Amino acid sequence: MRPLVVWRFSDGKAGHDNQSGGLTEALARLRPVEIVTPQRLSPIAALLAQAGGRLSAWPSLPAPDLLVGAGHGTHLSLLAARQRRRARVVVLMRPSLPLALFDLCLIPEHDTPPVRANVLATRGALNRIQPSSNLDPRQGLMLIGGPSAHFGWDDAGLRAQIAAVLAVDPAMRWTLTTSRRTPTSFLAAGHDPANARLTVVPVAATGPDWLPAQLARAGQVWVSADSVSMVYEALTAGAAVGVLEVPRKRSSRISRGLDKLAGAGWVTPFADWQRQPCLKRPSQTFNEAERCARWIVERWFA
Repeated sequence: MRPLVVWRFSDGKAGHDNQSGGLTEALARLRPVEIVTPQRLSPIAALLAQAGGRLSAWPSLPAPDLLVGAGHGTHLSLLAARQRRRARVVVLMRPSLPLALFDLCLIPEHDTPPVRANVLATRGALNRIQPSSNLDPRQGLMLIGGPSAHFGWDDAGLRAQIAAVLAVDPAMRWTLTTSRRTPTSFLAAGHDPANARLTVVPVAATGPDWLPAQLARAGQVWVSADSVSMVYEALTAGAAVGVLEVPRKRSSRISRGLDKLAGAGWVTPFADWQRQPCLKRPSQTFNEAERCARWIVERWFA
């Protein structure tokens, strides 16, 4: 079988690359794929290329079967490449340009995508995490974010929730990490040094492979509500997932998305866990990157 040539455009943002990389890697697990990362065009060069102007970029790259990109900064390059190379275009997240310009739009449900033939709604953002067969029910992970556009912060309230989780099962071992958004006050207050079951690893001490390795082992994962992408990564790994509460600034598409996950039984909010302190693993596999990749292969490349 001839490898499927996929051009994956990047805008340089790690979160966006995580999504497009998750899709292309899922495609590669379904059939042979050659992944190419072309240079992104400037907006002027991309517009000129679409208008029929001269295009000097990408002369030696293999002809693509599929063009993939996430983030506004990739949109014009994607369309210019399709104009010149006649390949199908897949865009992740709701594009800033009209949906009709793309062959497939993978849009999270919380962005209320319209019902169209070229739109596939996803449960959250795609990611590179894979379901794990090595989850340890006695190994726990806590992922702490920080204030955001949708959520405020409460150091004391969050530490109280963490203490409650730690107190329930003395046999559990926990690792806690932070994010770039975590206020310095959260770790400055410290945690009980006598609690040998909790290891704190600040985000500065982690590398790009640290979190995937932790998610491949942790049977239970607690995520602060502001870190929605981490919620979906933990679900994809197959862990039992709890959501630590932080103040909501207002009802938003992000908070409503979390509420929908909780209502469907995918995650357990801390308030619900307090009434019955038990986290349950999802009964079904949660792997949106693979679902989207199968959609593409079965409809376009079978």
